[in-house]
Amino acid sequence: MGEHSLQQGQTSSDQGQQQGTDSAAAAGTSTSNRQQQLLLEGELRDIRQLLWGPSIRPEVFRRWSQGFDFSQHEPSALVQHDGGPCCVIAPVQAYLLKILLMETPGHSFSDLTPDKCKTLLIQAICQILMKCKSSKYRIVSLRANRQAAAGSGVGGCPSSSAAALPEEIDGDAEMVDALENVPSHEQLELGVDAAMTATAAASDLVNQNTMEEGAASVAAAEALEGAADQLNPETFHERLCVSELEQIDDVEKYYAGNFHVLADECGVLLLLYTVLLTKGVDNVLSEVSDTSEPLIHGTYGYGSQALINLMLTGRAVPYVWDNEQDVGGLKLKGITQQSDIGFITLMEQMQYCTVGFFYKNPKNPVWVMGSETHLTVLFSNERRLVSPETPSEVARRVFRQFDTEGSNFIPSPLLQDVLCALDLVSEPEYVDLMRKKLDPESLGIILLNDFMNEFFPTEKKSVPDTFDLLHYNGIPNSNCDNRVRYNKGHAIQLESDVRMCNPSDPMLTCLQTKWPNIEVNWNDSRTPSLN
Repeated sequence: MGEHSLQQGQTSSDQGQQQGTDSAAAAGTSTSNRQQQLLLEGELRDIRQLLWGPSIRPEVFRRWSQGFDFSQHEPSALVQHDGGPCCVIAPVQAYLLKILLMETPGHSFSDLTPDKCKTLLIQAICQILMKCKSSKYRIVSLRANRQAAAGSGVGGCPSSSAAALPEEIDGDAEMVDALENVPSHEQLELGVDAAMTATAAASDLVNQNTMEEGAASVAAAEALEGAADQLNPETFHERLCVSELEQIDDVEKYYAGNFHVLADECGVLLLLYTVLLTKGVDNVLSEVSDTSEPLIHGTYGYGSQALINLMLTGRAVPYVWDNEQDVGGLKLKGITQQSDIGFITLMEQMQYCTVGFFYKNPKNPVWVMGSETHLTVLFSNERRLVSPETPSEVARRVFRQFDTEGSNFIPSPLLQDVLCALDLVSEPEYVDLMRKKLDPESLGIILLNDFMNEFFPTEKKSVPDTFDLLHYNGIPNSNCDNRVRYNKGHAIQLESDVRMCNPSDPMLTCLQTKWPNIEVNWNDSRTPSLN
């Protein structure tokens, strides 16, 4: 009897020690989760400051508050409702077209179904996020308004593991069980000002199930409708929450199961926050040279070049030239490798910037086009537009690097530098001989045509003489009949090296920064707008 009592006492003592150990472990996990939450809250506040600066103009925020929405007249074309968010929408559109053109050949643009277009959009977003990932994919969404007010609940911030819980689990007890057993690393969700807990979420869902199903649906719809009307910069940031995912396949499944996160009124902004949070604030700050100016212009609402570069390449560098350039002792960062998507801009013709080879010659025949106020997308089915350069094309490109005025000639003293850059014979005696031959009248200049005829007499081109181009502009008012559709044109490469500038045709001027001798005949004789 005494021995049995002793064993019972020892068992009770062991159980007590185990319970104490479990409690300590639970407390440690809770503390660790809270620390993670605080860190993420801090990063979200930093992102707000980085994007908007100290204050957000309501009008600018309103113009950015749109979801990803497809055109009724072009199934795969995204619609931009107002000025501002093109620095997110245009890169996403570019990646969507890249997938459509390169990875799913044979598709006709007109026969794409809505479901196929949603899949293309999700795949495009995943490709952008893959370039930005530092440690985990951090998906930002909005908590439902009623839960933001209560400071708890998971229903408004779906994760890949719990997105469909209310529909898939029957019974209050099972729902509580499932929520309590969601691993913390898969269900880390928080707001800027208040963290959420799974227990409070379960309680909230149990209470909802005591209502009639129809009444609950109506109440939820009314709450969300009211939230849409009242959403402003403050309520938007109060309702932000984050789901952390390890693999890109999980991200794709998440968006497939929660497409409303992209389609609802703040889908574009939520993706932008997702990109920045996935990249990591510290990583963005290390790449952006000037942090005194916000990434979104405080007055006009357009995105900075660093933001455009982040969306296109995964790096928030502020310049579009190749690699780094030393300007007055400052190392100014540009594009370090050939990009999947290209970039050309009207601003280069105006000599505000220099677009490098990596951007002008991307891996795919898709280019984001920049004007003074807007971003659009140019693309083609012609793969030869991005085929490797021939030696003669390399020579033309190098020659033009020394032709800073774009006049198709260089000063005679620069001939040796050009020959060195092309790994051609550059001994002083030979250079002097060639200089006299190429400049017989001693005018002090060497023409591009004379240079090419001397060193590359049997010039071959990788780019065809004729090819089709298509252009996308997401703003309805910038399209014929206010219908967002792709505009098709037939391009011709002229033989002459004399560039025909036409200030009244910004589209042609921008295209000539990539193809100096191009002419394009657009369908219906209507040149698409860059603005």
